[in-house]
Amino acid sequence: MTVSSRIAFVCPRFAEGPTVGGAETLLKNLAVRAARSGRKVTFLTTCARNHFTWKNDVPPGSKTVDGMEVIFFPVDDNRDVGVFLRVQEKIGRKAPLAMEDEIAWLQNSVNSRTLCDHLRQNSGAYDRIVVGPYLFGLTYFVSKVLPSKTVLVPCLHDEPFAYLSSFRGMFQSVRGFMFNSAPEKELACRLYGVSPQVGSVVGMGFDPFEADPAAFSRKYGVTTPYVIYSGRRETLKGIPLLIDYMAAFRARTGRDVKIVFTGSGEIDIPADLASHVVDLGFVSETDKHEAMAGAIAFCHPSVNESLGIVILEAWLARTPALVREASRVLRYQCQSSNGGLWFRNYAEFEEELLLLFDNVELRRSLGNSGREYVLREYSWESVTPKLLVALDG
Repeated sequence: MTVSSRIAFVCPRFAEGPTVGGAETLLKNLAVRAARSGRKVTFLTTCARNHFTWKNDVPPGSKTVDGMEVIFFPVDDNRDVGVFLRVQEKIGRKAPLAMEDEIAWLQNSVNSRTLCDHLRQNSGAYDRIVVGPYLFGLTYFVSKVLPSKTVLVPCLHDEPFAYLSSFRGMFQSVRGFMFNSAPEKELACRLYGVSPQVGSVVGMGFDPFEADPAAFSRKYGVTTPYVIYSGRRETLKGIPLLIDYMAAFRARTGRDVKIVFTGSGEIDIPADLASHVVDLGFVSETDKHEAMAGAIAFCHPSVNESLGIVILEAWLARTPALVREASRVLRYQCQSSNGGLWFRNYAEFEEELLLLFDNVELRRSLGNSGREYVLREYSWESVTPKLLVALDG
């Protein structure tokens, strides 16, 4: 097997400072590990931080981060947001779509001509191009530059966008894949006819940590039992459902329980629940882990996940997960680890949260099982060899 010693990682945003997102974190961490293994890694990204506006907030140019060169390219300034939203609305309701509409949607997504030009002009400088997630115009057009060298990290979900013909063509043209979980790989094989031999499950590694479960309450004065969610607060992440369910849980059971949020994004909180929501926004890793460690459960209401990164972090903090059954990936993680419960509707959510609320031994057992699972399956010692094989294969 030939070693791919020169790697370009490409992602629309670079995970640094307030820029948060599972895919961005995943691509950066894989790139750092590849660099630490002795590969020459260059990370290509845009100057954008905000994934709603895609405004150029970072100056173009390069800098060294964690042993790799990171090059920032400006986002194209000719994006027609009106066209993008018009076609996206059609995609969302699964309306018939011509290929020219798909391409118009991709062209008016986030793109960077200068980044793609860099790859064309330096085609001999890279043995592999690792790009993701699948959903963006930049990813699609990068994959067309050197498909025989391109390894896609799709972060694929079963959603209307995944059924576009253009994405089917992209999946069928690239060299290979790094999937985050077995259900994600199965979805790609089902949707695009991808051969299991050209894609491997790599995931992301984690460094173990210890967190004092009482530290968060001491620091922030939260003395009431609470559940926690960390990450982007968006409709597609199921945040409105979590808000509704927690309001109903308090009203129906009379339990005094709060919701702690960390991460980015606005939250629409009803007035009668506002005093029971603790929104910390972007916090340090230490504060996030301590908040997880003190929670009754980590509630993840999303169905669109390829890897529940924050759930794996919560398990390292020995906190059980409570997820939606409709998320095949999150349910798979809970089943594989015996680290959490899953619900189909509010009635099951209430029953399971009450069970976790009242049964300390169950919480401890699920949390410990989750931690053992992460240490076994998602340590860097386990993930790095799979990453290097995927790069070289």
